[in-house]
Amino acid sequence: MILWVPGLFFGIAFVFSMLGMGGGQLYVPLLYWAGLDLKAAAIPLGLLLNVLTTVSAAWVYARKGLVDWKVALPFGIAMVVLPPVGVLVNAHLPPRPILLIFALFTAAAALLMLSGWQPRQRLEQARAHALLGVGGGGVLGFFTGLIGRGGGAFVVPLLYLAGLEPRRAAATSAVVVTLSGISGVLAHLKVTARPQWPLWLATIAAVLLGSQFGARVMVTRLDSRRIKLLFGWLLLGVAFLIVVKDVL
Repeated sequence: MILWVPGLFFGIAFVFSMLGMGGGQLYVPLLYWAGLDLKAAAIPLGLLLNVLTTVSAAWVYARKGLVDWKVALPFGIAMVVLPPVGVLVNAHLPPRPILLIFALFTAAAALLMLSGWQPRQRLEQARAHALLGVGGGGVLGFFTGLIGRGGGAFVVPLLYLAGLEPRRAAATSAVVVTLSGISGVLAHLKVTARPQWPLWLATIAAVLLGSQFGARVMVTRLDSRRIKLLFGWLLLGVAFLIVVKDVL
């Protein structure tokens, strides 16, 4: 078993749970660089860990009343339906284009985090929320299955657009990303995954602990802007390394 992976993933889960994200943007490339097969192990395990980070955090947020369920449900439903389609596409693509899409997705998420963009106008009508959830959730759900990313970096700005303030947006994002991730994990386990249980169980335990600590810190006291800047630059570096090391 790769001994350094669980400890590192504990730290990743701790930070990303505070941002309403799962950490798949780091889990997948790190597992791949550690020598795991991209489609049989790195993407399925990365997505599973992404789900555990967000579901553990979502449980804390829901108990504190921070989740906006009226906004979360349209997103969640759309993001449950499309991940299996992404998994089927994944099964028929070679690794290189998947890695390129992952790198582009990661770079876009990093730039979004670094820019600190928030919409100036908010959508107030329930119908607009539903359309935003179905459209945005459907696209992000497809990519969840394809590359093992939960899409939290994109869900949070969409939730800002729906009128949620930052803490409620992060909490609601955790629920939405959990739903899409569960759908993607089940599809991968059926189609592509070949689990290595000692490594899987060790990383699962680390991520559950890290996400619980992170969510509790976020609920009590946190200004996440500095963390977003730090991880925005880190994700840009990861995207660059993927392109240079694994795509070119």
